[in-house]
Amino acid sequence: MEDFAALLERLLLTPSRNEKLTLLQAYFADQPDPERGWALAVIAGELELPRVKPGLVRRLVEDKVDAELFRLSYDYVGDLAETVSLIWPVQHGTNHRLCLSDMVLGLIRATPQQAERQIENALNGLDSRGRWALLKLVTGGLRIGVSARLVKRALADFGQVDISDIETIWHGLEPPYFSLFAWLEGKADKPEPEIKAPFRPVMLAHPLFARNSETEAAQKDKIRLCEYAAEWKYDGIRIQAVAEQACRRLYTRTGDDISHSFPDIVESLPNDVALDGELLIRAADGSVAPFNSLQKRLNRKRVSAKLVRQLPAFIRVYDLLQLGDEDLRPLPFRQRRERLEHFFGSVRSDRMDMSPLLPVTDLAGLNAARNAPPAPEIEGLMLKRWDSVYQAGRPKGPWYKWKRDPRFVDVVLMYAQRGHGRRSGYYSDYTFGVWQKHQGEAQLTPVGKAYSGFTDAELKRLDKFVRSHTVERYGPVLAVQADQQTGLVLEVAFEGLQRSKRHKSGLAMRFPRIHRIRWDKCPGDADWLGTLQAFLPDTDEL
Repeated sequence: MEDFAALLERLLLTPSRNEKLTLLQAYFADQPDPERGWALAVIAGELELPRVKPGLVRRLVEDKVDAELFRLSYDYVGDLAETVSLIWPVQHGTNHRLCLSDMVLGLIRATPQQAERQIENALNGLDSRGRWALLKLVTGGLRIGVSARLVKRALADFGQVDISDIETIWHGLEPPYFSLFAWLEGKADKPEPEIKAPFRPVMLAHPLFARNSETEAAQKDKIRLCEYAAEWKYDGIRIQAVAEQACRRLYTRTGDDISHSFPDIVESLPNDVALDGELLIRAADGSVAPFNSLQKRLNRKRVSAKLVRQLPAFIRVYDLLQLGDEDLRPLPFRQRRERLEHFFGSVRSDRMDMSPLLPVTDLAGLNAARNAPPAPEIEGLMLKRWDSVYQAGRPKGPWYKWKRDPRFVDVVLMYAQRGHGRRSGYYSDYTFGVWQKHQGEAQLTPVGKAYSGFTDAELKRLDKFVRSHTVERYGPVLAVQADQQTGLVLEVAFEGLQRSKRHKSGLAMRFPRIHRIRWDKCPGDADWLGTLQAFLPDTDEL
């Protein structure tokens, strides 16, 4: 458990992707079975444990320390696991070495009462770092900056194999992955689990132009438009839908099985096919609904019939990867597209349709199209070489994405909260608002939250501003002075805007991030709600 806790801490405090890969590979090399297998399952999010509710953790710690002391400590630290790990009283003579595998197997087999006793005993026997790792393990909130895809990349580098080989067998493997590690270490053949409707590693695109590059100059060096097909890039979830005999699955682009969240899609799939497309929600008028409608169905273990009726999902299909026994991925895109069109000639389903192609004229025409698409749920263009085979990963040259230019708005900082990981000591999560009239007076209304787009040096200056301008505290959240004369203006970039009943402003931003910190600007000169509403396609209804 100590080695696992040290790994988590190092991953948390390491910002570099390559360094994270090195840490993971070293851990896989140094740790024996089954310790490394259970650690892999935890980090990759593949371990199902009886989740411990925060209320149980609070109750355990409040039995050990004064409740007010815990409240003040939690208010300062802002993270439950970190607070408990630091404030838990040391009991001399109880420290002992715990194995991760023993802890995991014990929790898997335990009743709720047994699990509570096991956790309390472990908290007594671990140091502060071990306690933090344990609580992250049982509450399911690692937040260490490691995705399932990154873990698979580390495994591929560790075994010197192609990551696509791991992705194709991943769903047929089970913790603690004895056969996987034996193969990666050259002690056994590659596992060949019997997987019905397997995942096929997806093909990804590169941005067409680097940021701040000159469009015309970059175009001359990058592509000849006559060699490419163009289609819309929709703002949904890239998925892969696979049906093999009686088995049907729906995968994200990273290979996560989300079939349980979209039974209406799974049930409608035709036989023996693998499709690549975008998962979307259909609006009542037949158009594509905003992304927040899709969010209401994501990550649900059970979906009610009412929700399926209210938010019907469908796939806008981009590509045909398999049909019957024939693997179509080695064919050029032009032939796959022809096969896809023929396939849809016999498909009659309201759960899928075919992504249309756009006429490719010149760069100016495509540029105008991407910034003025026919629907707000389109976030740009995709360009695909007609002769490109379907190749796993992100090869350079065959596919490009050309997203719409971001929108910008000047907002005022309203609230701040501590970050996570290496930012846990700083107020780095910022809620911001714009002005609107209320009873004849200008008032701020929150419109979004951002925690990226600034440097470490800027973060320190932002943190200092928050601490010196705090006017109210709401648990871990600080309210910052913000009026027409005093406050901080942030220039925020965002990809899109849509209506939302969940937000007081009635709006929700897509991918907001801080573009510039306007230390020079007066808060009274920030934008008004009407400026944001003008970005909506139907502002006349406001």
